[in-house]
Amino acid sequence: MSGNRSDQEQVALRPLYRADQVRELDRRTIAAGIEGFALMQRAATAAWQSLRAGWPGVKRVSVLCGGGNNGGDGHVLAALAAVAGVEVQRIALKPPKTLEGDAARAAEMATAAGVGLEPWRKGIEFSGEVIVDAMLGTGLTGDVRGEFREAIEAVNASGLPVLAIDIPSGLAADTGAELGVAVRATRTVTFIGDKVGLHTGRAPARTGEVHFRALGVDARRHADLAPAAELLDKVLLEVWLPPRSRDAHKGGMGHVLVLGGAPGFGGAALLASEAAARLGAGKISLATAPEHVTACLTYRPEVMVHGLRGAAELGELPSKADVLVVGPGLGQGAWGQGMLQAALAESKPLVVDADGLNLLAARFPGLRRDDWVLTPHPGEAGRLLGCSAAEVEADRPAAARELQQSRGGVVVLKGAGSLVAGPAGMAVCPYGNPGMASGGMGDVLSGILGALLAQGLPLETAARLGVMVHAMAADMAVRDAGERGLLAADLASYARVIVNPGFEPGLHLLAGGH
Repeated sequence: MSGNRSDQEQVALRPLYRADQVRELDRRTIAAGIEGFALMQRAATAAWQSLRAGWPGVKRVSVLCGGGNNGGDGHVLAALAAVAGVEVQRIALKPPKTLEGDAARAAEMATAAGVGLEPWRKGIEFSGEVIVDAMLGTGLTGDVRGEFREAIEAVNASGLPVLAIDIPSGLAADTGAELGVAVRATRTVTFIGDKVGLHTGRAPARTGEVHFRALGVDARRHADLAPAAELLDKVLLEVWLPPRSRDAHKGGMGHVLVLGGAPGFGGAALLASEAAARLGAGKISLATAPEHVTACLTYRPEVMVHGLRGAAELGELPSKADVLVVGPGLGQGAWGQGMLQAALAESKPLVVDADGLNLLAARFPGLRRDDWVLTPHPGEAGRLLGCSAAEVEADRPAAARELQQSRGGVVVLKGAGSLVAGPAGMAVCPYGNPGMASGGMGDVLSGILGALLAQGLPLETAARLGVMVHAMAADMAVRDAGERGLLAADLASYARVIVNPGFEPGLHLLAGGH
């Protein structure tokens, strides 16, 4: 079932860069002969076109301009809007007399186009139907303060739609963290190189739709500027999940063993088992506490469930499986500790989640493997790294890289804009939604990952695809019935559709049937 690696290399995923890398691309582009002000005009034109596309009937805009190139983009956009007959309110967070270089030239251009200018003042009323945020660019490092903070808070309180130029002011371009306060944009148009921080952490709640415009710059031609990450794309599904051979049989589709469901916690392990089944694993075994057996057989009879009082009763189960999933409903007591130790004793791919991760942090602080996928949320990642969840969220990419480097294998840092860090680099998942903020979602992900590994996909590929399938299934379920009330158990049937590219689901499935 697995695709081949050379095929994946032909799929060009969108590269994501750090802010300093994009500034270097900007510098090299200017050094190659494109005038800096011409590049600024390209950016402002792209932003203006994006504004007109998003709000085609707009008659009035309010443009908030800071300093530097970001503010310069705003001044040029204000000029373009005025020439197009749109009424422009231009608000300066930095007085034009303090601007230098291209930014000063941009402000003069707007003035020459007849655009008025008023300084920012607290309590100012926005006259535009749309606000353009050109206050703070990608160079911001510390928390937003003073007039810029006041302006951002006023923009957010206005209730008006917002177009952010390059990045919402107050959002960290490298991490996606909110630096004290950040603009809540409706749409963000970003230039030259897409930024990691526009796709993870607080970004999904601040950027709105993200539109990338290269402005004629091909970042990939600069081989010495290796992207910080790549943006996952559903095109990978067709590459790595082609139709099965007509003579396929269950023995060739892999055997997943789920170790979980300590006494009183049977649901999580069953969710993982069902997900593994729906994702196409040939056989699924479940080792769980004896009191859960009847419920498991009633709900999902395809799963071979084994009621065990402890790891001593596992026998040959681990050795017969191709992939082990350990953690869902595991608990941190003697039952869970024994199951984890049994899993770690096997030399085969592992997926470790939930209390499996907490036990790793507490009892195996130095353990490293190259054949496992760890799937922490920020709290679990913090325990593995010896820091707080808040510290993880302050720089999610750095936390994911550090965890992968110290623990090996592949690390999936869950959350808004989930990160997949492996030996080949980092990938960011652009799919998923707030409906996933409910119990059991991680258990489903672990089952999906186990199934993809069992079917022969390489470790890092399986992790990237699994994260993407999991999030896309949630998006499909939300399109069908909305975010509130989305259950983890809803995802498995939708995920099944997604791993069969080209299949058109029937109405009974899209109504949430299993």
